[in-house]
Amino acid sequence: MKYKSTRNRELRVSAAQAIMQGLSEDGGLFVPEVFPEIEMEDIECLAQKPYTERAIEILSLFLTDFSDEQLVSCVENAYTEKKFGSDSIIRVEELREGVNMLELWHGPTCAFKDMALQLLPHLLTTSAEILGNKKEIVILVATSGDTGKAALAGFQNVPGTRIAVFYPEDGVSPMQKRQMTTQEGENVSVCAIKGNFDDAQSAVKQIFTDQALREKMNANEKMFSSANSINWGRLVPQIVYYIAAYAQLIADHVIQPGDAVNICVPTGNFGNILAAYYAKKMGVPVNRFICASNQNHVLTDFIRTGTYDKNRVFHATISPSMDILISSNLERLLFDLYEEDDASVRALYDALARDGKFTVSEGVKKKLQTLFWGDYCDDDATQATIRTVFEEEAYLCDTHTAVGIYAAERYQEETQDDTQMLIASTANPYKFAASVLGAVYDDVPKDEYMQIEMLSRLSGLPVPEGLAELKDKPVRFTRSIEKDAIENEVISILGLA
Repeated sequence: MKYKSTRNRELRVSAAQAIMQGLSEDGGLFVPEVFPEIEMEDIECLAQKPYTERAIEILSLFLTDFSDEQLVSCVENAYTEKKFGSDSIIRVEELREGVNMLELWHGPTCAFKDMALQLLPHLLTTSAEILGNKKEIVILVATSGDTGKAALAGFQNVPGTRIAVFYPEDGVSPMQKRQMTTQEGENVSVCAIKGNFDDAQSAVKQIFTDQALREKMNANEKMFSSANSINWGRLVPQIVYYIAAYAQLIADHVIQPGDAVNICVPTGNFGNILAAYYAKKMGVPVNRFICASNQNHVLTDFIRTGTYDKNRVFHATISPSMDILISSNLERLLFDLYEEDDASVRALYDALARDGKFTVSEGVKKKLQTLFWGDYCDDDATQATIRTVFEEEAYLCDTHTAVGIYAAERYQEETQDDTQMLIASTANPYKFAASVLGAVYDDVPKDEYMQIEMLSRLSGLPVPEGLAELKDKPVRFTRSIEKDAIENEVISILGLA
């Protein structure tokens, strides 16, 4: 299995090279040259196996330069009962008849990013071993909240690596900020920026394509890689959990093999929903993808109109991990919908860089709208959804999952489509305690740990150990910089000045 760039379909690199490099030198994203197909009989077999075996079988189709022993080691070290609280790793819970929640947040940092970022360090170090790389791998991360902590936890003290995380100073929840700024480890750095996630993501992508800086890194035996979902090693584990979830629905006798499902995903950077789309390409029978957005509804507008336009007011919401106007992984979908016409993809992203917007062809727009349905809600609707679901279903969800539930309900109301619905639940509600508590209780204390205690009393849900212990951890990282100073900060952190 080789990988090509969305901006150069003639390029070919191995899986190990794609994972270690993160981003193609032309600024494009790596995609498989072909998508392996899995038969329904194979999915039925997966339904009888534990999550680790499901993951190994699916990953082996993409990571063909990894030996069986290497792949087993990566997976079994990443997905342990100690880290995820159960050997099931994911949970599929019924919300109501015909609607199931795919809970992806039972890992060590209480967010769906753990599903990929517990595995990525093992994939990355194994890739370096396969390629004979002796350089220090420097992981650069732009985060809207959850990726930062999950990446820090995954790469903490991993030999041969260093990680630097940049987050928007006023664009993450207090708990997300505390998770990052108290991070332990000798090889980690965390820095706030005076800007939003898009500013951080754009700066990181620019660093990856800076030839002069790359040469300086080479001279100092270092190389950049990414833990954002632009890295194929981040995306491929996400494909796994959608296939595994379909297998679980079979195992739980919710569906029969071959039954179609709809999948609803709250998303900002488009990686999580793209993984579901790739699962469909491989053989999972998905009828429709519901793309759920918050008040920064650039993706909703794109699906409805065919025009992607980031020239709009940026909103800081109570679902901050979705506060994104430049959805990086959309490029991978467009490459596919344009039937791998890299010239068209380059033209679209040249227009986005130049004008802040682009419009797809009528043919691509039609394909997009056949596959995807988009909707969004503001903060008031998000909190109302949290309250209603808690009161009616006794299910407590976070501020991102609530956006997904809202969009799924709107889709069902508008289309009368009663296909079995699977909604991605992306974070533990305690990560956004103030907003969640405010939705179900009128008097919210200011202290975040009092909020957590009150939420626990109301819901009966245990407080995750990883969040409870933050109270007594010292803050290590307090630095905040202007958004245009990120590259200089990286140079300083690495001692390259």
